[in-house]
Amino acid sequence: MGNLIFITGGARSGKSRFAQELAEQRSEHPVYLATARVWDDDFRKRIERHQNDRGPHWINIEEEKQLSSTPVDGKTVLLDCITLWLTNIFFDNGFDMEKSLTEAKAEWGHFVTKEMDLIVVSNELGMGVHPAEESARKFADLQGWINQHIASMADDVYLMVSGIPVNIKKK
Repeated sequence: MGNLIFITGGARSGKSRFAQELAEQRSEHPVYLATARVWDDDFRKRIERHQNDRGPHWINIEEEKQLSSTPVDGKTVLLDCITLWLTNIFFDNGFDMEKSLTEAKAEWGHFVTKEMDLIVVSNELGMGVHPAEESARKFADLQGWINQHIASMADDVYLMVSGIPVNIKKK
């Protein structure tokens, strides 16, 4: 694997915009690896807004769970986002946190064997209100553990705060 950049932060913190800028600096034709599942009309509109933010020079690949199945060798890849990928895994596993964690780590391990430069967007869920529902608490834990796993492998880690990238790890 080439370079791995991990970008995390809260909702609407500028993660995707910053990640797109980094990808465009590294490649004339970066790959946008979208993990979103269309849950409802609002989510469809969010996806369309993200698609419209990118120009025609982007190569778009949509994959909800099997990241390792994507043809991205030799490319600069923007994976947006880990949170939606985990949501798909967690939902499909009936909200079983342990099973989801095992599946996510295994799939991530297969994915990162590819020869690519990878920019990953995720969310910091643990900085907000403690969720009241059990499934939401389990998901916040799952997200935190996967973020730690990916960040430990990353060459660079950025925390987005109000549209400002703060580099918190540099190799």
